[in-house]
Amino acid sequence: MAAPSRSILRVLSLPRCQSLFFTCRAPSVSCYSLAAHRQQPVRSYAAAAAKQKEKKEDAVQEKVVKEKKKVDDTNRHKPYGLTAWAPVDDVYMVRHYPKPIHETSVAIEMLKNFQKLDFSPENQPVYINLRLDMKLEKKKKVDPFVSTIHLPHPFKSDINKIVVFTENPDQARIAMENGAAFAGGAELVEKILADEITADFYLAEPDIIQKLLPLKNKLRKKFPKSKRGSVGMNIPKMLALFKSGHEYMVENIYVNTQVATLDMPKEYILENIRAIVKDVASHKPAEFGPFIERAIVCSRSSEGLQIKFEELLPQEEKKA
Repeated sequence: MAAPSRSILRVLSLPRCQSLFFTCRAPSVSCYSLAAHRQQPVRSYAAAAAKQKEKKEDAVQEKVVKEKKKVDDTNRHKPYGLTAWAPVDDVYMVRHYPKPIHETSVAIEMLKNFQKLDFSPENQPVYINLRLDMKLEKKKKVDPFVSTIHLPHPFKSDINKIVVFTENPDQARIAMENGAAFAGGAELVEKILADEITADFYLAEPDIIQKLLPLKNKLRKKFPKSKRGSVGMNIPKMLALFKSGHEYMVENIYVNTQVATLDMPKEYILENIRAIVKDVASHKPAEFGPFIERAIVCSRSSEGLQIKFEELLPQEEKKA
């Protein structure tokens, strides 16, 4: 065995064989290092996210915010984007001309003429739609509200049905004497939940409010609240308001409510509209600017007519 071993060592000691031996091992070393390199995690997603972020930043910088320019039509021969200030014929495309703004008395007379031309009912309701500016200073705004007022000329002949919640027998008796349909304490809750008792308005004394909480989901907006004037100690005064009072509410930024019937005299309709406009305007402090932005009147069968509501406001509101 010693002779063959010495022969192998002699062969390996030759320069030629050493170079071949190390050349053959070289590829195995390089392959191992490459495989080890491939096994390391590659975070390609981080680079992609960075590129997307750069693209978004570039897009934001390139984006130009276009502000609506207020066009002053004072000295123009026609309104911007329209055909003329007024049509020259009785037949025309409404969208090509500015919508006319009428005096309130003229608009009411036009509604009465529309009824005659359409042969529609004379006693149809008249509505008013008000768009409000609910903004105050900074990010504050006026909360949507519900209000009840006495119209100068009521258009309803029937009296509102009212329930009064009180645990005082004397107050319950006074409520019934002043026109309440029902008066009582917590015993009325189950009857209302079972639909045995229904009413247009629900009034209550402050001490009983906690016992009425099960009715919140049932009554919803009709639930007694101090902001609406339906919670208080002066029951005869509350009944006098809600028996014949007219209720309206703000939905989003609009008030849409009936103000009269078309068969009423023009002066009565005008006074009712003035009462609604005045009451709505009182819910926003004058120092924050005007509350009403636009007013439209219409009947059930007519088109809407925009009116000059400024003439209906008190002098102080006009100056604001």
